[in-house]
Amino acid sequence: MKETSAPFHTRRAACLMTMLALLFSSAILASAATVLGPWVPVFKGIDHAVGTNTTTGGGFPHLQVVHFIRVDLADPDIQIYASPRVTNVTWVANVAEVAGYTTTNFLKRNALQVAVNANSFYTASGGLPSYTASEGSTFNASQLLISRGQVVSSQDSSDDPSVLMFTSNNVATFIATNWPPRSTAGIHTAFAGPYSVLVNGVNVGSNYINSALSIHGLEPRTAYGLSQNRRYLFLLTIDGRQGGYSDGALDWETAAWLLLAGAWDGANMDGGGSTCMVMQDSTGRPVPLNRESSSPAVGRERTVGPHLGVYAKPLPGFFTNIVVLADDTAATVTWSTISPSTTQLRYGLTTNMSLATPLNSAMVTNHAVLLTNLTPNTEYYYAAVSTIGANQYVSSNLFFMTTNYVISATLFDITNAWRFTTDNLDGVNWKAPAYNDLPWGDPASGMLWADYRGANIDIPMLQTEMPLSPDTGFPYVTYYFRTHFPFAGVAPGVAIQLQAYLDDGAVLYLNGVEIQRLHMAAAPAVINNATLANGYFCATGNATCPEDFAVSGPVISTNLVNGDNVLAVEVHNYNAGSPDVTFGLAANCTKPYTLNPRLGMTRSGADVTLSWDRGGFVLQEAVSPTGPWVNVAGPVFSSPFTATNSGSTRFFRIAK
Repeated sequence: MKETSAPFHTRRAACLMTMLALLFSSAILASAATVLGPWVPVFKGIDHAVGTNTTTGGGFPHLQVVHFIRVDLADPDIQIYASPRVTNVTWVANVAEVAGYTTTNFLKRNALQVAVNANSFYTASGGLPSYTASEGSTFNASQLLISRGQVVSSQDSSDDPSVLMFTSNNVATFIATNWPPRSTAGIHTAFAGPYSVLVNGVNVGSNYINSALSIHGLEPRTAYGLSQNRRYLFLLTIDGRQGGYSDGALDWETAAWLLLAGAWDGANMDGGGSTCMVMQDSTGRPVPLNRESSSPAVGRERTVGPHLGVYAKPLPGFFTNIVVLADDTAATVTWSTISPSTTQLRYGLTTNMSLATPLNSAMVTNHAVLLTNLTPNTEYYYAAVSTIGANQYVSSNLFFMTTNYVISATLFDITNAWRFTTDNLDGVNWKAPAYNDLPWGDPASGMLWADYRGANIDIPMLQTEMPLSPDTGFPYVTYYFRTHFPFAGVAPGVAIQLQAYLDDGAVLYLNGVEIQRLHMAAAPAVINNATLANGYFCATGNATCPEDFAVSGPVISTNLVNGDNVLAVEVHNYNAGSPDVTFGLAANCTKPYTLNPRLGMTRSGADVTLSWDRGGFVLQEAVSPTGPWVNVAGPVFSSPFTATNSGSTRFFRIAK
């Protein structure tokens, strides 16, 4: 483990206060110079809004950046989802109830549209979880948690008494104090928070203004609320612990934001480093909405116990049925529009999408474009563009990945032998192929490691122990490695796929040229012997899990040679007092080959239907097998295509 940070969780059995609203709380809200931005539809039944405030001119005393998600519970396609019972171990009430994940990965694993942290959570022994707990760790959820009708955690004390319940058709109930516990018969989903901050439209968070407990202090906040008519569920995050950006909020400020958004009742959930809200973007990838405080503090998003998630359908729009059929160096994209319009596609390697197909001005409802000269095994972003008169319509950003017809070969495995040194090589061209590394000593088998506590049994395949610094008794900040490997063939189109067991950061060089940085300051930052890594891959900070990545393109095709090659690696520790360093690396190469497509034909009367099973091709015709070949009028990019027999002989083919 690399660092720890003060937790937000605090037991509250003896600290619940009578919920009496102070009269001045509404006056504070009325004079606050707050701004809640517009509600922006992001999915069918889900809107997003951002709030900010000033600390002068009548605003709240603390700088705050607030994110709201408003869920329309009346939308029939909305589904509320809670973290289910743990599955990797046997579920045990109050001991092993739920598996922890980052909010980002909770959304990804469950294909949700929105996710946010929920109940407080504890280790099996009742302690507070570490900020560096690994994903999949088992936790005890604090008080009531129900997922798809199954009780994950029961309400067994007066701790965390504020509860939101939902039936399977999203009929919502808010219980300010769920003790003694209400019946959960017919409840499909439920969450529990430490205490209410808004009850029947009254800001009861002001009851805690004079509390000395840390949970009532200035903290990042997660809160849930319901509108008075129970139609809308509000999910709220307030960023904190980030001076100059957002300080956090007190309980009465959290309630004031809920009121401003339209909530009538609301409860504080787990907060602090756990506060995190994530949304799926139009490409299906998770996008953080708030700026959670765990990453700036410890270098990674926090593993959190229970979560709330929401399933929703995409917003209805002008575009429908967008389909991409990708090949290795080409792709066919088709879509429909609700009205006749022009055809064009923007695309590129980033969301800037700097490339575009030629404009086809024909007014049609079924559109098709052909993309060529693409790179195999590469992700591309794209957006459909259609115009009617002066009105231009642009779809959401989407993405596809080209195929990769390759032959794989092993360059070396994780037990590969490396020469290494701990000497300070600043100013020495030790990466060059001709550099003499014989003084470094005999090659040593991977994996290589140094740890003043001895070998870590959780790290697989440890082989060669490296020296510690005699000056500090800790590992050196930097270790240098070199190995030779053969390569036969031509380099264009070749990719090198690597698997690293690494603690903590590294820079890789192929024949003297830098090809990759892992958890180091990005180029053009200069890396030297004293440079520390700025992160690590595995959640524990140890090399207990493999990190897979690939390097391709000009940096490989221009530097990989036919014959002997040298891979040089410098490994850097995360801090000078870290107890360990680990390095192991395996490498494969992939070489492209050509895969011929298949063209099929069926006959029905005078009609002939041609079909093919790969994208990126255009249909061509000729009156003779020797040509000349011309594109079928359209041109035709998408399969199938039906031609009427004209009585003359015609030949067809598909081509890139």
